[in-house]
Amino acid sequence: MPILEIQTLDHPGVEIFSTLTEAQLRNRLDPERGIFIAESPKVIRVALDAGYQPQALLCEARHIEGDAADIIRRCGDIPVYTGPRELLARLTGYTLTRGVLCAMHRRPQPSLEEICRNARRVAVIHGVVDTTNIGAIFRSAAALGIDAVLITRDSCDPLNRRAIRVSMGSVFLVPWSWTERPLEDLHRLGFRTAALALTDRSIPLDHPALKEEPRLALILGTEGDGLPQQTIEEADYVVRIPMAHGVDSLNVAAASAVAFWELNK
Repeated sequence: MPILEIQTLDHPGVEIFSTLTEAQLRNRLDPERGIFIAESPKVIRVALDAGYQPQALLCEARHIEGDAADIIRRCGDIPVYTGPRELLARLTGYTLTRGVLCAMHRRPQPSLEEICRNARRVAVIHGVVDTTNIGAIFRSAAALGIDAVLITRDSCDPLNRRAIRVSMGSVFLVPWSWTERPLEDLHRLGFRTAALALTDRSIPLDHPALKEEPRLALILGTEGDGLPQQTIEEADYVVRIPMAHGVDSLNVAAASAVAFWELNK
């Protein structure tokens, strides 16, 4: 593979790591030609193991024979751009985590039918826009046995660089896809739905009826306003996590971990 040392910030080929926005990387007009950026050796290895194809590497010089050596070997004949830590930080606008970035090709998005075919427990991310929360939800989903994740279009892209890093690559482990009408889609696929919200009809998370559902989807709402009222009204269940000390709710990422654990027991 060619090792290309960067001397300037406008070196040909490095624009995918510097000047392209997340929206441009995603390429909404032609998603199958889009790319994403995986950050840190561990996350890049998870992506490679999951079958994602690399396009280019950006690596601090000291990691070429160190933390990134096995990744460079696995990536084959793709360009490896390198340079001192300070220059690469100026190029990207942030200090590289563990000194390595990898631009990777997106894959065709699977259908809801495909990812839900054998699923028992599904999570729906509804309008969550914080990249840290998206990454943390995916990490909990992978660790706690959620079979698939559905995401509404007004949510953050799971293949956002920061979301990927926070998830520690878990976005590559759990099948996911976009949905325009989550409740309609889930009911069509044979799921009962549980909206995580505080209402007068909310039942506790450990309610026996939830455990007895053979196919259940948990719907998680946005950080500020929670779920839309229509979504709450149309869900089969409305669920709350019992709280103490006068606390009314948890952050959506923390709530997801608690709910995933309880509903999969």
